[in-house]
Amino acid sequence: MIELAPIFVTLKLATVTTIILLLIGTPLAWWLSITRSQFKVVIESVVALPLVLPPTVLGFYLLLALSPNGFIGHLWAYVSDAPLSFSFAGLVIGSVIYSMPFVVQPLQASFEMVGKPVQQAAYTLGANSFDTFKNIIFPLSRRGFLVAITLGFAHTVGEFGVVLMIGGNIPEVTQVLSIVIYDHVEVLEYTQAHYYSIGLLIFSFVVLFITYSFNRKLMVRI
Repeated sequence: MIELAPIFVTLKLATVTTIILLLIGTPLAWWLSITRSQFKVVIESVVALPLVLPPTVLGFYLLLALSPNGFIGHLWAYVSDAPLSFSFAGLVIGSVIYSMPFVVQPLQASFEMVGKPVQQAAYTLGANSFDTFKNIIFPLSRRGFLVAITLGFAHTVGEFGVVLMIGGNIPEVTQVLSIVIYDHVEVLEYTQAHYYSIGLLIFSFVVLFITYSFNRKLMVRI
């Protein structure tokens, strides 16, 4: 029997995480694409850490930071009178950090492809930074945004190690699809595991198919 609660928690987590990543990742990627700061390599390395760092390592240190004895968790508990670890809010924080490179890197590459001459031409014509980004950079970077949204959302849906370390396995709160599949496999309930796994497989294929289709249409228009 398929339980709907893990599906709703997973989709909610992926949606909230993707929105936050776009709000944070867009200005960060824009800064990385235009800056000449000596700290650029440091920031890029920090953003890319989840690509090479084992999820359990990242999840462990996030658990320490978000726990009531951790700096972030202590402040959160003081303000909200609620624990941050093993909560949906904690899952969002962990997911944002873990999926950060999947949003920032495509956006940065897309911004860099536009090129500084285009930006300089806009400035010469009297456009400010906001107008240049809104009317020139953003339209020319639509493919990058599409890829960033797709990868950020899909990667969050498929998370396991980080969400398990931070959120545990609380039904209707932090129990996501990847954890449900693991639970069923652990007790040899392969039929139920098949249902969820096939659903995620079909979902992943459909998301990638739609993304590639839109990318081709955008390439034709450009």
